[in-house]
Amino acid sequence: MRKVKEQQMKFGEVDIATVEFDLRSRDEIPKLLMGLRHIYCTPELREEVFKILEGIVAKDVNNKNCRPGMELWKILVLGTLRLNFNWDYDKLQEIANNHMTLREMLGHGYFDRNSRYALQTLHKVNTNVSKIKKKKVKNYGSSTI
Repeated sequence: MRKVKEQQMKFGEVDIATVEFDLRSRDEIPKLLMGLRHIYCTPELREEVFKILEGIVAKDVNNKNCRPGMELWKILVLGTLRLNFNWDYDKLQEIANNHMTLREMLGHGYFDRNSRYALQTLHKVNTNVSKIKKKKVKNYGSSTI
């Protein structure tokens, strides 16, 4: 079973509910991130979305090797960005490593700024992210989306 999001915040990490956005930005990334924050901050909606996500992503997590897999929250954020903007994994890697607001939404704090997503990590996420298809998500009902 994967964790939705680590409950214990790291030193310097920003709470998702308090991530600040430039409301004057006309770029599409902040708008999508605000929508994801709304999902995260609404308990009923968050529970429903992660229940669906657990049914989609790979369940072959090996806790005996201390490899719990990527948090469901990160899979949701990265997968949503990739699908909505039709990015390849090189673009996803660039944005995930350098977009400050996105990194805050992924749970990276100030002291975690040197932490990077390797392309191989994102391709492994592909195992899970690729299962998040628009068709599958739409099949779960428009009340969630």
